[in-house]
Amino acid sequence: MNKQKTILDIGLMKQQQEKISVLTAYDYPFAKLMDSAGIDIILIGDSVGSVVSGYDNTLPVTLDEMIYHTRAVVRGSEQALIVTDMPFMSYQISKADARLNAGRLVKEAGAHAVKLEGGEHMAETIRAIVDIDIPVMGHIGLTPQSIHRMGGFKVQGRQEEHARKIIADAKAVEQAGAFSMVLEGIPRDLAKEVTEAVSIPTIGIGAGADCDGQVLVIHDILGLCDKYSPKFVKRYADISEVISQGITDYISEVKAGEFPTLDHSFK
Repeated sequence: MNKQKTILDIGLMKQQQEKISVLTAYDYPFAKLMDSAGIDIILIGDSVGSVVSGYDNTLPVTLDEMIYHTRAVVRGSEQALIVTDMPFMSYQISKADARLNAGRLVKEAGAHAVKLEGGEHMAETIRAIVDIDIPVMGHIGLTPQSIHRMGGFKVQGRQEEHARKIIADAKAVEQAGAFSMVLEGIPRDLAKEVTEAVSIPTIGIGAGADCDGQVLVIHDILGLCDKYSPKFVKRYADISEVISQGITDYISEVKAGEFPTLDHSFK
């Protein structure tokens, strides 16, 4: 069995130019499968709101929901680094709230690190959490909790002024003590520039191949979410058809009295 990955291992991967694999998980079965496959980081994303709970965005997700899902993932993982999203309004009000809520995700849920969105304006909050020995993964570029300000899920940093701001955000996140950062929805060239400008690993999603690692939502790569289909998603399997067929066959056999048979009954 491989040892439990730590933030030090993730930092070393950048130094050794080894790509970092990250997937989201929200429950025990998926966590167990991806951990056994050798995933480096499991992210319990607030994307759970969209792909599991059916919300239109991540904003309604609560801290208690993140704790619940993180606990389930932790029980299914032995090797991956476990990072949990801090949901909307769990860290924006005050640094004291941010520390308390990050602490709950570690103490009650079992996360190894937390992730929060924002660049320069969140640097002090990142530092406050890091100062109580909780590792933080940053998240800049397209930040889903800011969709109302951004006018939706739109690529960020295409204009020179906005690109410079993203680079400044990246450096602020690094200087605040984050151990890594997600780059979402930015042009490939800009993501490459950011990756070369900071010493901590960058994890891309819709940011091209030059990041130190990649993250995708598990439901997206398995064809389990038909609400949207971003350009950056690659579907590696389509298990929705297999699941649908299994359910259809079950219903058909129940209706026809073909299930359960004697093989599925007790004497």
